[in-house]
Amino acid sequence: MIVIFDVEGVLVDGEFLPELAKLVDRDGEVADITDKGIKGEINWSEGLERRIRLVEGTTYEQCVSVAERLPLMNGAKEMISQFRKTDCTLVGVSGGFSLLTDRVRQELGLDYAFSNELVFHKGMLVGYALLVNANKKQILRNAFGSMLRGQTKVAVVDGANDLDLFSLVNYRVAFNAQKVVVDQADISITEKDLRLIPKALAKTGNIRNLD
Repeated sequence: MIVIFDVEGVLVDGEFLPELAKLVDRDGEVADITDKGIKGEINWSEGLERRIRLVEGTTYEQCVSVAERLPLMNGAKEMISQFRKTDCTLVGVSGGFSLLTDRVRQELGLDYAFSNELVFHKGMLVGYALLVNANKKQILRNAFGSMLRGQTKVAVVDGANDLDLFSLVNYRVAFNAQKVVVDQADISITEKDLRLIPKALAKTGNIRNLD
């Protein structure tokens, strides 16, 4: 089994760029663009570009500080422990940045985490390098190839920008998600408690050792 998680808003209780923007008094603008992107109201790539330009000039130390202080979602460690009772591969995939996703991968013991890179020059944020775009399923196809075939796959997401993952998996889980996501999900979790996900999947009767 392969379980795929969005990172910000799912494994982490918060969003990196809106928090970073608070340090330069641009949080309202960045939060608005982030919200529209999650709802699918604006093009994801355009939204990322606009948000990065609003926080240009922040320091490497500021970015690290924000990445380190964003809390894990309630129940994240317990959920991972429950999934580890099955023969599974745990993957984080994010349109965000490795400063955060690397930390989350290490703390939770994920097998893989795919994300983008912030680019710093002389200690100042100047841009970003894109690995994960709006089509998140493409990075998974590139990374795992034929490994995806014949395996049970689960995706846990919250935003409209993650919906392409639903076409790749057997079980579609909406976690405190936008309505457009809930409408396409097999399972909807409306509490900020990741421990509810293994329990909900166990109720399908098709995945062993999760109850």
